[in-house]
Amino acid sequence: MIHRIFAGLLAMLSCGAVLAQGPTDSLPPISYLRDVQPIFAEKCVACHACNDAACQLNLGSAEGASRGASKVPVYQGDRSVAVTPTRIFFDAQTTEGWRAKGFYSVLESQGPQAALMQRMLELGHSAPMTPNAKVPSDIILGLARQNMCPKPAEFDAYAGAHPTQGMPLAVTGLTDNEYAILQRWFKADSPVDSQNLQPSAVEAAQIAGWEALFNRPGASEALAARWLFEHLFLAHIYFTGGEPGHFFQWVRSRTPSGQPVDIIATRRPDDDPGTQLYYRLIPVQGVIVHKTHITYPASPQKLARIKQLFYSGNWHTDSLPGYGPGHRANPFETFEAIPAAARYQFMLDNAEYFVRTFIRGPVCRGQIATDVIRDHFWALFQDPSHDRYITDPVYRAKATPLLAMPGQNDDVGSVLSLWLDYRDKRNDYENLRRDAYAKAPPANWSSVWTGNDNALLTIFRHFDSASVNKGLIGDVPTTMWLFDYPLLERTYYQLAVNFDVYGNVSHQVQTRLYFDLIRNGAEVNFLRLMPAKRRGKILDSWYADGGKFKMWLDYQKIDTSTPSALQLDEHDPKRDFAYQLIERVGSLNASPDPINRCMGAYCSREGISETFRDVEQSLSRLVSRPAAGLKVIDQLPEASLLRIDDGHGHRVVYSMLRNRSHTNVAFLLGEAYRYRPGLDTLTIYPGVLSSYPNFMFNIPADQVPAFVDAMTAAKDAPAFDKIVERWGIRRSHPQFWFFFHDMTTYLQETDPQEAGVLDMNRYENL
Repeated sequence: MIHRIFAGLLAMLSCGAVLAQGPTDSLPPISYLRDVQPIFAEKCVACHACNDAACQLNLGSAEGASRGASKVPVYQGDRSVAVTPTRIFFDAQTTEGWRAKGFYSVLESQGPQAALMQRMLELGHSAPMTPNAKVPSDIILGLARQNMCPKPAEFDAYAGAHPTQGMPLAVTGLTDNEYAILQRWFKADSPVDSQNLQPSAVEAAQIAGWEALFNRPGASEALAARWLFEHLFLAHIYFTGGEPGHFFQWVRSRTPSGQPVDIIATRRPDDDPGTQLYYRLIPVQGVIVHKTHITYPASPQKLARIKQLFYSGNWHTDSLPGYGPGHRANPFETFEAIPAAARYQFMLDNAEYFVRTFIRGPVCRGQIATDVIRDHFWALFQDPSHDRYITDPVYRAKATPLLAMPGQNDDVGSVLSLWLDYRDKRNDYENLRRDAYAKAPPANWSSVWTGNDNALLTIFRHFDSASVNKGLIGDVPTTMWLFDYPLLERTYYQLAVNFDVYGNVSHQVQTRLYFDLIRNGAEVNFLRLMPAKRRGKILDSWYADGGKFKMWLDYQKIDTSTPSALQLDEHDPKRDFAYQLIERVGSLNASPDPINRCMGAYCSREGISETFRDVEQSLSRLVSRPAAGLKVIDQLPEASLLRIDDGHGHRVVYSMLRNRSHTNVAFLLGEAYRYRPGLDTLTIYPGVLSSYPNFMFNIPADQVPAFVDAMTAAKDAPAFDKIVERWGIRRSHPQFWFFFHDMTTYLQETDPQEAGVLDMNRYENL
């Protein structure tokens, strides 16, 4: 997809060159695909894509441009009544269908008045930004911005009240050539032509094989396919030998393979389809954006693995479970006929994908949603051979009824009673689990799954978003999570399958509160690896301040007597565990990190040039230091990108992440009261580790020592402003878009399947 965008950009620039040479009458007719969509991809998609597109105006495709805008926000956590889903390509198929759902055109002229988009772009073009200056303080940016979404008849009032807030908003705008192309397009009544992506012959052959498997006849086969669909519906699937930029997604269709797909657009993937269904793979249309790009490689090996896990063996069922709230609430009962070992192993094989669905998916948007997790932690997984739910059918039978999850009933008046009921079930399960594991052999190193490079994951919270990456990145974190199957499956169903982004406040509060219990369960699982007599003190440090009240109110007592078989340093067992783990896993640790965990004189990765060894050696001076000793941390946003160029055509992008410290993360509200700013730290690691960069710095490699010196010396905002003036890329920088999209280009070069346009809604005004 990205390569098509940049090919289009070349065509656009060529068109601009022709425009400069002669009158518009000599130019070929305007083409949306050739001339317009590349401009939208370059200057608009960074804010206008996915669920949180401003005014739901999605400019990643012709269909989105034709659909237009809506005043109804998708993310609105305080609404009392759920709203109708408005998923592009799913919930309506025609412009007329979107008009019926309240969307209004931004492309049609209104009598003598020009189209709304044209007027918005003219307003922006008439008030250009001062190059590399701060955005005026009256322009609210980020998630705090309340988009007004004026309809065409309301534009004059909007422009009068906000004369500097045309489009693109508060950023370096369109070039003269881009502006001229769009003006020609508007003059021609904004024609829109679309060309849906189609699978190649190689892809079509593999799609046929996957669809044939998922649509096999028989009750056992149908149950397996249903479970697999519910676990892959968010995936952007790509095939071995497929075309670059081609991705596909699973849908439920009324029509079988070989016929045009007729999507069954239910609210959730586990809602009753209401008709006979077929599982189908369709192309992902439009520009690929990083924040929703959760990939799954559908290789022949993956297909063989699924056949081995789900379509062989002795398991069998003659009847299928129904749909409805009860089945959504407890997938352990719904799919109990499928061997638990197969279900868990599939999730372990693809653990990064599953953790991404709920760490980077629609649920993790906004501070209230994300403040349930620490700013930096590692996730591990319990080996199936040590998971009592997998190995002990008697224990499994007792546990299954207690694993139901809230959120199916969204009655606002019943939030408290619903929450208490599900909390009590969860706590009964925790008691059962604690007592069962107390009778099991002590935890040892074989309790931790190390089956592939998905086994070790690092999660970062960036205040109002989050990200996950393979490997153990950063210094030893405050907390670690140990997922077993019941925890991993509940987290996935609660935050991905059953999370309704269009739901009301009751649904969203229940989801958020239960995730608090999941986090606590994952932490308690990890504590079982620690020396018994140290568990209480470690837990107290995680739930300091008011967290002790929450422990008394909502959590169960932990086991502080059953020993661990691990031999760990009694004074700091968590850090000792971390370093023993790193040594034991070897090559499975996909992200060796000498920058943040420097053990000697050399603090850089192996296999890089001398220039970048020196760069990383310098950057390592900024990490693993609390803000009390590195004052500049107080000035930094959550996720900054450092573009470092060696001056010889090679550059490396590093993420500089601020890890905020809290006494606990156990409450829905009041984060500011639990914040300990003096203990904030930085993590710096190569790569783009956030879909939502808050700022960028462009630093020549030979100036990195000066950058680090300036950062070390900066004690206040004026000193930091000088750093921004010298190396920062403000929203108004003349080359802002080059640097911004170079992050995507860098992803293409280093990890092409993961590349996508980043989101700039959180780009700060430093």
